[in-house]
Amino acid sequence: MEILTVEDVADKSNKSVKTIRRQIAEGSLKASKINNRYRITKEDFNYWYKQYKKGVNDKSIFDNVEFVNQESKKVNYVDISSLWYRDGWHNVNERNGYNFIDLFSGAGGLSCGLVMAGWTPIASVEIMEQAVATYKHNFIDKKGFIENVEVQDIRDKTVKNKLYKSVEGQNIDLIVGGFPCQGFSMAGNRIVTDKRNTLYLDMLEIVNYLKPKIVVMENVLGLRSMLGGKVEAKIINDFESIGYKINVAVLNAADYYTPQIRKRVIFIGNRINVTNYHPKPLLKAEEYKTTKEAIEDLMTRKKDLLFNHVPTVHSKEMQKKLSKVKEGESLYKNYSDSWKKCPWDKPSCTVKENHGAVNIHPKLPRVLTARELARLQSFPDDFVFSGSKKWQLTQIGNAVPCYLGKAIGLAVEMMLNDE
Repeated sequence: MEILTVEDVADKSNKSVKTIRRQIAEGSLKASKINNRYRITKEDFNYWYKQYKKGVNDKSIFDNVEFVNQESKKVNYVDISSLWYRDGWHNVNERNGYNFIDLFSGAGGLSCGLVMAGWTPIASVEIMEQAVATYKHNFIDKKGFIENVEVQDIRDKTVKNKLYKSVEGQNIDLIVGGFPCQGFSMAGNRIVTDKRNTLYLDMLEIVNYLKPKIVVMENVLGLRSMLGGKVEAKIINDFESIGYKINVAVLNAADYYTPQIRKRVIFIGNRINVTNYHPKPLLKAEEYKTTKEAIEDLMTRKKDLLFNHVPTVHSKEMQKKLSKVKEGESLYKNYSDSWKKCPWDKPSCTVKENHGAVNIHPKLPRVLTARELARLQSFPDDFVFSGSKKWQLTQIGNAVPCYLGKAIGLAVEMMLNDE
């Protein structure tokens, strides 16, 4: 069996090495990693090349995208400060009577925030087994919400049909979806045809079928600049084609009492002819909550498995290295977004999944625990994460900060009240 390297494939197809790596990363070209280098069989190369020559390319679904009108870029901020006291997570009497479906729920950061704002979840879809276990434990077992929660792939037609049947006869107020953002991320190759980048089309299909009054979508900041804005334009145009007027804005979680700088693109749309509201910031920069305020009390707390507070035991040599890292800098120069030391008297740097590489404690010679990271993501302390520590960190890093979800939930509620 003839085996090819990335360079061999680039040479045979007259493409750049970067293009070949992109094709491998998105799953179009099958490859195996041997001794940390990709290897491609001749058969897999031939199959891929035939498909590639047929016109499969990075811009295929965006070729005919027209740019959206400027009205969608207008941000209509609404003051939510009078409702911020509400805590539907701990007080059932503070529920607002509105329901929602979370299509890419993960562990439930956005869902938790919406429940804080008073919303009631009636369905969710998630593919990660450990995240589903976390969601079940917190929303079903502890809070008693009535949902059929199981590991499901949203691309599967049977999953969609099961979702439709589970909410049959109900008027849906809101569908939310933080569709997977890795493909849109500014890190890596930013692959336009990454299969994760078209999952919003599955959300589009579900929204078109269930016709909620309002739809909210969340994604990373890098989405806005992809293909000169065409990715954002296509998402807006597609949802407007099924009757949803869309407005989009960048929100910073730190503006809503989250002790972390975390900016996200938030699309809000409705089909009930009301103004789309984004939540007005609650804090000025000088008022932001700090890492110290969030986790200082945990510095002396002993190991607590049930609380997700299990400090990593580093070697003495690693402890010395971690102690020398300056706030805001990384242990490794080539990985500036991982092994990064959080500032103590400012909001934390962005919490990321980073394949298990986590933030460094500003005062102690160790990385942060899952509970400390959960605090920085504004999860309540009674929200417990399932799975091994690795999977806990993955769930927390991928989550929407709960307080950001709460702010959005309060703003959307005011839209429904306008109706």
